[in-house]
Amino acid sequence: MNLYNIKDNSEQVSFAQAVRQGLGRDQGLFFPEVIAPLADVDALLDLPLAERSARIISHLLGDEVPAAKVSELINAAFTFPAPLVKLKDGTYALELFHGPTLAFKDFGGRFMAQCLAAFRTNDKITILTATSGDTGAAVAHAFYGLEGIEVVILYPKGKISPLQEKLFCTLGGNIRTIAIDGDFDACQALVKQAFDDEALKKAIGLNSANSINISRLLAQVCYYFEAVAQLPKADRAKAVISVPSGNFGNLTAGLIAKALGLPVKRFIAATNANDTVPRYLKTGQWEPHQTVATLSNAMDVSRPNNWPRVEELCRRKGWALETLGSGMRNDADTRDALKRLHQLDYLCEPHGAIAWDLLGEQLAEDEVGIFLCTAHPAKFKESVDEILGLDVPLPAPLAKHAELPLLSVNLPAEFAGLRAFLLA
Repeated sequence: MNLYNIKDNSEQVSFAQAVRQGLGRDQGLFFPEVIAPLADVDALLDLPLAERSARIISHLLGDEVPAAKVSELINAAFTFPAPLVKLKDGTYALELFHGPTLAFKDFGGRFMAQCLAAFRTNDKITILTATSGDTGAAVAHAFYGLEGIEVVILYPKGKISPLQEKLFCTLGGNIRTIAIDGDFDACQALVKQAFDDEALKKAIGLNSANSINISRLLAQVCYYFEAVAQLPKADRAKAVISVPSGNFGNLTAGLIAKALGLPVKRFIAATNANDTVPRYLKTGQWEPHQTVATLSNAMDVSRPNNWPRVEELCRRKGWALETLGSGMRNDADTRDALKRLHQLDYLCEPHGAIAWDLLGEQLAEDEVGIFLCTAHPAKFKESVDEILGLDVPLPAPLAKHAELPLLSVNLPAEFAGLRAFLLA
């Protein structure tokens, strides 16, 4: 598999190198040179999740990684289901929270960990990543205890849910966590500064586990196939998928699935008040505002890292950006959507509720709607309990970590302090 740097097309790397390197020159994102359609998608959709996913990834990687090795990596990573649940209003929820950290990022985080363990040399590796909530837990648990790999996770202090924080800031060992005095965009900016520091990169073997890493992105492609596979065959080509969108890796993966031949009619990019992309699609002006904290904190991103990949794929496929559905919901809208979902006997959380609400607004009568549920409601217990008047029980993974002490350190949003921490 050959990939190129979107910012500097002369930089071309293999999949293994892209996994180890994370970002290209000038903070450029790597993107596959070829995304050839799959030969028989209908037959593929009849296969079980892991077997189908291994074939999809093998197709993308070409002859770089033997098919048997890809199957081994997928079987070790995808050990949990992604059920499609039909609601009373006729739409479907794709539940992506049945993994060990109760969030969709378990798919990408675990696959990346398997890839990095398989491709690593004897050199030291330090994973540096920023999280707005769920990436931190998925990455921490995927890499916990892996020999020779250190993980450092930055998150915005006080701006993720307490249970999200507990899930990844209580592990210790090779997992170090830093609460940054700032928002997610400030954390992401620090990660980018680190990647621009060549001496630091060399000294600690820097890599990233954000959705900027191509291995995470390819893993996410697979659950879009799983969603459509669970639809009645007559409905597949009518599928409209609403994607809760923050850093836009999830939507990028969906569009790659479509480029591979998955019969999806269209996508909706659903955001909260941090609505840079919906405004851009309406006006053509890229004008990020200051990030604001919302109930759907994993989407509190004003400068989405993966958006250049969306534009690159649409350019290559000749897809007009305007064909993407989009929209935003504020916290009041989110509260209302959660209540209406509960009246349909479906317990959701803020991110999925936003995707469902925009899906209902934009779905035509002859279309079939799917919205992505990216986290278990218990990860947002405080807000869900308060909005719905419930006492959501904690699943075992959350209950276990809820009682443990936080091990994070606090740092200002300044690169000098982070650099010193990484070199210590």
